[in-house]
Amino acid sequence: MPSPPPARWPRPWQHWLGTRVATLAGLMLAVVTLIGHPALLWAAPGLCIGPVCGDEITRSAKHHWQLRIRLNDQRGQWERVTVDCRHGELSPELGPVERGHALAVALKACRLAGEAPA
Repeated sequence: MPSPPPARWPRPWQHWLGTRVATLAGLMLAVVTLIGHPALLWAAPGLCIGPVCGDEITRSAKHHWQLRIRLNDQRGQWERVTVDCRHGELSPELGPVERGHALAVALKACRLAGEAPA
């Protein structure tokens, strides 16, 4: 009569169970990650021109011609600005994000919002 294999060898059902558990664990990790960070599903860079990007673009509650934009650049600097779309001006006038590209992003956002400067 042949002797059984040593105990350290996995049985066929143990191998099957081990692969299923690993797959299920990986799937659960992916689901938890996506539920914990839903922004990963819909993340987009926003509106970019050159090294400056603008996102979280909202219209001012008080004046329809003003937009609020969060600007950031490739160096990791960011700031919130208010754009007067009637005159094509940024407020504040000075800040950590380069103003030439920031103004271009702001004016493009104004055009997309239907508030082109006069």
